[in-house]
Amino acid sequence: MDNLEPSLAPDRPPLWVGCAAGFSGDRTDAAAPVVRALAASGQSACLIFETLAERTLALAQLARREQPDAGYEPLLEDLLEPVLADCLAHGIRIVSNFGAANPEGAARCIQRLAQRLGLRVPRIAVVHGDDVCGPAYREALRAALGAEFPEDSLVSANAYIGARAIAEALQAGAEIVVAGRVSDPSLTLGPAMAHFGWAWDDWDRLARATMAGHLLECGAQVTGGYFADPGFKDVQGLARLGYPIAIIEPSGDCTITKPEGTGGLVSERTVKEQLLYEVHDPAAYLTPDVVADLSEAEVHQVGSDAVRLSGVRGHAHNGHYKVNVCHASGWLAEGEISYAGPRALERARLAGEVLRERLGGEAAGDLRLDWIGVASVLGDDAGRWRDAQPAGAAAPQDVRLRAAWLRPTQAQARRLPREVNALYTCGPAGGGGVRTALRARLGTVSCLLAQQSVATGWKWAEGDVDKGVEKEAGKEAGEHAA
Repeated sequence: MDNLEPSLAPDRPPLWVGCAAGFSGDRTDAAAPVVRALAASGQSACLIFETLAERTLALAQLARREQPDAGYEPLLEDLLEPVLADCLAHGIRIVSNFGAANPEGAARCIQRLAQRLGLRVPRIAVVHGDDVCGPAYREALRAALGAEFPEDSLVSANAYIGARAIAEALQAGAEIVVAGRVSDPSLTLGPAMAHFGWAWDDWDRLARATMAGHLLECGAQVTGGYFADPGFKDVQGLARLGYPIAIIEPSGDCTITKPEGTGGLVSERTVKEQLLYEVHDPAAYLTPDVVADLSEAEVHQVGSDAVRLSGVRGHAHNGHYKVNVCHASGWLAEGEISYAGPRALERARLAGEVLRERLGGEAAGDLRLDWIGVASVLGDDAGRWRDAQPAGAAAPQDVRLRAAWLRPTQAQARRLPREVNALYTCGPAGGGGVRTALRARLGTVSCLLAQQSVATGWKWAEGDVDKGVEKEAGKEAGEHAA
């Protein structure tokens, strides 16, 4: 983090934003080095955890159905426990979407964690409005989705809301902001808006801070993790990978770096790869806060593990929220069995043929077969790629057959695990290491809803703020409508 270029607009101090998670299930020891770096900077700082994805949120909705106080990030305590005390001591704000389907439950979990650690209970704000599954939104969803609307199998519907509620909560004094489904870059834009006080139509600055958030949102992808390819793109220290920090300037431009002494790297190539990740049109990257134009963006190495992004432009957002609608879509059964030694592939082929014949009829057409180690990642559900491979061409000595079967009901899907287990003694010869799984399948369809039709905002978590502060915040922001 040495040799960084100074801010181009020194009228306001920079904001340091560190990311300590890029998905649900990320490393739980990643936050501590980031927090140490934020504290050592002496600057205003924020720590974000990005732990939500489309499937993650739908699973969280199912978890809450089974247990009303569940439905938030399962690793929440593991993520926060190593750093909560330091964040409170150094004034480092925490912003995250680890609320998933139950932000209020996540806030209660943080309160319990603080009490268990002997800390004062932090001031927690809870963002609301992303859940559009209720009756008030049904007609709008039906109109947007038409025949695709899953009338009888709806599990969840969540809008990718923006940064305004996060910014307002931080401006009101929140130390921790818990959200559900917000746009990933908004986790960074919200703190930037609160810190710099930009106008909500200052499109260039919004776009630049949004792209800083985009660089942070996948965690260690930008510090060499997903970038690594030995012998082609070598990265040292993947086992102790440092997670990213964005130093955001008053202009909105940013420098990406990582904590000193950690593994990985920040280079022009790592930043460019992440900058273009999931961007359908570099001239029009759509978010609920702004449309970012990367077509003239510049990426420059400015120090050891320090890369500056500039030149991003912004335009007004399109006035809509993207909405993901998840629905029940049957049951997925899986089974695996291994074959080794001479003619391993031939025996795996035969085992697949046996499964297809045993399952029989038209239903067998929904059976996907893969040969792990020969044809799995590149395969297709119909098996065309797999069947086109010449038999015995590679003479593999170790093949694992994977079978996957999607059926409407759990009872129907149970047939596959039974048939895979039966291969132990029913042949072909030498099969072993059977594993099976059976789980509910979720499907997703997407649509747009007008932002003005979705009521978003924030509120204080119950019991964590004295009534005087809560009353003042309520008077200042009303319903905190964003």
